[in-house]
Amino acid sequence: MSKSETYEFTPADEFDEEITDEADSGQNGWSAAPTVGELQLEERSALRRVAGLSTELTDVTEVEYRQLRLERVVLVGVWTEGSAEQAEASMAELAALAETAGSEVLDAMVQRRDKPDKSTYLGSGKAEELRAVVLESGADTVICDGELSPAQLTALEKVVKVKVIDRTALILDIFAQHATSREGKAQVSLAQMEYMLPRLRGWGESMSRQAGGRAGSNGGVGLRGPGETKIETDRRRIRERMAKLRREIREMKTARDTKRARRTQSGMPQVAIVGYTNAGKSSLMNALTGAGILVQDALFATLDPTTRRSALEDGREVVFTDTVGFVRHLPTQLVEAFRSTLEEVTGADLLLHVVDGSDPLPDQQIKAVREVITDVLRETKTQAPPELLVVNKIDALDPMQLTQLRGWLPEAAFVSASTGQGIEALRDRLGVILGGLDVEVSVLLPYSRGDLLSRIHADGRILSEEHEESGTRVRARVPRALAGPLSEFAHAGAGVSEPSES
Repeated sequence: MSKSETYEFTPADEFDEEITDEADSGQNGWSAAPTVGELQLEERSALRRVAGLSTELTDVTEVEYRQLRLERVVLVGVWTEGSAEQAEASMAELAALAETAGSEVLDAMVQRRDKPDKSTYLGSGKAEELRAVVLESGADTVICDGELSPAQLTALEKVVKVKVIDRTALILDIFAQHATSREGKAQVSLAQMEYMLPRLRGWGESMSRQAGGRAGSNGGVGLRGPGETKIETDRRRIRERMAKLRREIREMKTARDTKRARRTQSGMPQVAIVGYTNAGKSSLMNALTGAGILVQDALFATLDPTTRRSALEDGREVVFTDTVGFVRHLPTQLVEAFRSTLEEVTGADLLLHVVDGSDPLPDQQIKAVREVITDVLRETKTQAPPELLVVNKIDALDPMQLTQLRGWLPEAAFVSASTGQGIEALRDRLGVILGGLDVEVSVLLPYSRGDLLSRIHADGRILSEEHEESGTRVRARVPRALAGPLSEFAHAGAGVSEPSES
């Protein structure tokens, strides 16, 4: 970089939940200032785990706390239902999660069972086979494709003699690495503590349970214990920390709700971009708004919701919100912790459901996303917004695959956020859909309410406008949020009409 080039740096947190106009390009469409996403990607690329530099003890039974160390891993799963293709896709996704967390996948095993073993998750024979694979490959971690109970983790570790973690701990680790905002870090910390609380364990006298108050009250001389032990103290401190984090998240939720209410009052349509992780939501957001947010070919690359404003072809301004990605078997701890973030979908006028067209099982992606959204809507007791499926990454498909997808999803929009193919058609379709959500009003505005007339021009579509002695008579289609303030000015014989079925 030459000395004459300068780069502006803007903290990422300042962009969260803000409404900004489309990014202005520099002269000839080029700007020397890097985007926020490019800065975040550079920072993330500068932090990499270095294999072989851990000071952790070799014998996992001698450590007091479970420290997540992903370097060289072996994957293992239990196939209980579905087809073989679904089982292979689940293991491929687990491998992608492990690589996103910074590990090197050495081998993978799948066992066909009616249900996971209650003791070691795998059968006793398969557990011994796993031990042989670990010894042969030199792996230091085993990742299980499911959520294991504390007893299963302990029992399987005793067999394989290396660290064992489950899918939930893996996803929590990725979230901890990628969280950047204050709210995101607090949500991840809360989820981690909820997961860790029932899994605290220890060895030796320092963590053993004592007789405590029971013996001290009526046990007699020699039986009075020291009371609270170290493991009990740790649990109490974790609960206190969790309570504090919940209070902080509630306070931050209030600020988020205030910003959301302000956007709703503005009358601009709200579009929430949802979808499976790594389906291309952030890329689509950049293509629609020029936001310049972080884009990376990794699972859960972006966690913090970002809001940007953009104008459609008809001049209508729309607010787009990029949300956290979903995944099959998303940990319940994360759903609870990120509920305030996921509630962005409840106030949306339209959901842009992004699907990875190159995924071998796109129907499973759609199902997983809809399950989480349904749970959030059920909790908040709100009605589901309209949904538009957007099949992304069509540039990675051959003509036969694309034809099959078009036949299976005839109502979906097909785009490539990276090449720009289909983006203009998507913007046109958004204009049609959002226009259909508007209501038609016929009002007589006094000249003193020029503010409402200005909002009609900015957010609505004028059908007719006449200036009279008493005010301006306007017939227009406007968003529902704007129709309310206008209802008191409806003139006789005309008022607010519902949108047509078309």
